[in-house]
Amino acid sequence: MQFGIFTVGDLTTDPVSGRTPTENERIKAMMTIALHAEEVGLDVFATGEHHNPPFVPSSPTTMLGWIAAKTTTLQLSTATTLITTNDPVKIAEDYAMLQHLADGRIDLIMGRGNTGPVYPWFGKDIRQGLNLAIENYALLRRLWDEEVVDWSGKFRTPLQSFTATPRPLDGVAPFVWHGSIRSPEIAEQAAFYGDGFFHNNIFWPIEHTQQMVALYRRRFEHYGHGSADQAIVGLGGQVFMRANSQDAKREFRPYFDNAPVYGHGPTMEEFTAQTPLTVGSPQEVIDRYAAMRVHVGDYQRQLFLMDHAGLPLKTVLEQLDILGGEVVPVLRKELAIGRPAHVPDAPTHTSLVAAAGGSKDATVYAAPDDVTGASPEPESAGVSR
Repeated sequence: MQFGIFTVGDLTTDPVSGRTPTENERIKAMMTIALHAEEVGLDVFATGEHHNPPFVPSSPTTMLGWIAAKTTTLQLSTATTLITTNDPVKIAEDYAMLQHLADGRIDLIMGRGNTGPVYPWFGKDIRQGLNLAIENYALLRRLWDEEVVDWSGKFRTPLQSFTATPRPLDGVAPFVWHGSIRSPEIAEQAAFYGDGFFHNNIFWPIEHTQQMVALYRRRFEHYGHGSADQAIVGLGGQVFMRANSQDAKREFRPYFDNAPVYGHGPTMEEFTAQTPLTVGSPQEVIDRYAAMRVHVGDYQRQLFLMDHAGLPLKTVLEQLDILGGEVVPVLRKELAIGRPAHVPDAPTHTSLVAAAGGSKDATVYAAPDDVTGASPEPESAGVSR
């Protein structure tokens, strides 16, 4: 079971101090948070991708490359990578490069994004969002899995004899989770490929989450990837903790009441009753999240949103200390009890390489070209195409 955090990178005024950080301060704070996630024993750090204020993370591979150089065990991911508006060729190459730099500690959560204006900014039509997600991912898979690709589709320029470089590390592509809140088509897509399904349920009641995960599990089994309970499931979550439950509620309330995504709607108490948001003691968080598998079955990844709504960096780091020191160790034990042996862990680069029969050098050496008349292929390498 993997536990970690994800950030959406919002630039929000702290309602208590009245101060709004600069972009530079927010970006540096996100990096501090990522490094602290590894220090407190978490498994995963994931960053969102946005191209409009008030969000700052527009270049996930740049951020994750920096974090990769500063960490040794942290699994790096996205939440989410926009499969609709990014060119799948660029995704294939950017994340293969990151995979090499991070020595395999990389996976992706694919998503369509929730900001409508992004589509026309990148020359796309939001009305084609689902079709873009399906076609672009089909091309991305081929670019990682096949050395030479011929492609003709509806949404991008055709490709002829194209090789994406660098090739995936050890000949194994990064693992992909398909993120969706409400689209059954994306659950179907994840099941079809045998990929993971990440349901970011932070604004949704558990009944909806339960239905979406159940659909994905049924279709995963239908496509022959294993039994339904072996499907790879991840969930989102939100928590704010203090030793005393009332202290947690008192401290978090002004952030909840003023945050653009929460405020001016249901009360904090109503929201916590209807969604995974848990504001209270560490034990209350443990009880809430240990019960998730009652609804969705044994799952593989739990990510928490911790650094949002204008919370100051000092407070976020304190929350990570509580999460890593008091909550996750207990959840690891509780969620391991009664977990069937045939239910897999979340795939990692190491497990994927082992499943593929071992690592292989996937380097592509070019044929002699018309400019230099020579090939960079080493005479002794014995590797060519």
